[in-house]
Amino acid sequence: MTENEDVLVSVRNGVGILTLNRPKAINSLNDAMVAGMADALHAWAGDDSVHTVLLTGAGERGLCAGGDVVALYHSAKAGGADARRFWFDEYVLNAYIGRYPKPYVALMDGIVMGGGVGVAAHGSVRVVTDTTKMAMPEVGIGFIPDVGGTYLLSRAPGALGLHAALTGAPFSGADAIAMGFADHYVPHDQLAGFAEAVVADGVEKALAAYAVEPPASPLLEQRDWIDECYAGETVADIIAALRGHGAAAEKAADLISTRSPIALSVTLEAVRRAAKLETLEDVLRQEYRTSCASVRSHDFVEGIRAQLVDKDRNPQWAPASIAAVSPADVEAYFVPAEPDLTFQEESK
Repeated sequence: MTENEDVLVSVRNGVGILTLNRPKAINSLNDAMVAGMADALHAWAGDDSVHTVLLTGAGERGLCAGGDVVALYHSAKAGGADARRFWFDEYVLNAYIGRYPKPYVALMDGIVMGGGVGVAAHGSVRVVTDTTKMAMPEVGIGFIPDVGGTYLLSRAPGALGLHAALTGAPFSGADAIAMGFADHYVPHDQLAGFAEAVVADGVEKALAAYAVEPPASPLLEQRDWIDECYAGETVADIIAALRGHGAAAEKAADLISTRSPIALSVTLEAVRRAAKLETLEDVLRQEYRTSCASVRSHDFVEGIRAQLVDKDRNPQWAPASIAAVSPADVEAYFVPAEPDLTFQEESK
């Protein structure tokens, strides 16, 4: 393996190791990484000499900051074909990870956002640390939570998932465990030892030696006001309920009010619909539809421009307000894509 490849693939002592290797970009996912992961996972699934998969990220900043959204921005401006292809392949990979036949250990250290959640949080052994900073921040760029994120968000206790989805705010490793995005807590300074133990001794012994009880989840401790305020029918109702409900609720309202009005409205509907869908695949298909609609929208291009291209942090959303978003605007995001997302693996 050459060190300049975007995903490094190796096998040690029966453990297939995937290392996301774009540390300067916090290991943001591109087409080559999705394809490389898929190829390795399919090969290992049928290889009796590989018993476990270990996913990690190069560098000190985090496992993965998400998809390469600047590439998606340029695709959107050129008609969106490359973006749709990327999402199709990425979501098929997310589904495959969700039903992978061997232990899939994801080291969710540091920044784990968007697409990083997709390649980690559907695994069977999900490890967070005291430095984990997880988020589904899509509404800040006029996008809708994807990569199976709405599957997890819709199944979090109470309204914690809606709070995370509509604010886009990061949450801790302890919160991730409380919300169903992770399983085990290993202190950051012990993570290298844990990874070595997985290779040397296997998953169960490594967990027994290194996993500790997580600290209390700050979000879980705030569940009373979160459940109450996010029970509203619309985004406007939720913001109104948050106002005057204490400092933390006011902060959430302020944050939501900066996000794309159409993305917020679609996200609220997407999480509620995801709760009624049975499988991860069903939810990913819905997300593919909302992603394909997003790539045609004004706010996706404008949101990325404001955050990551011009970096003026001043997006001009359209529609400009929650009140200006119609039910028809929201419904248009859920129309089947052409072609729609399919999972060939299910029939193989």
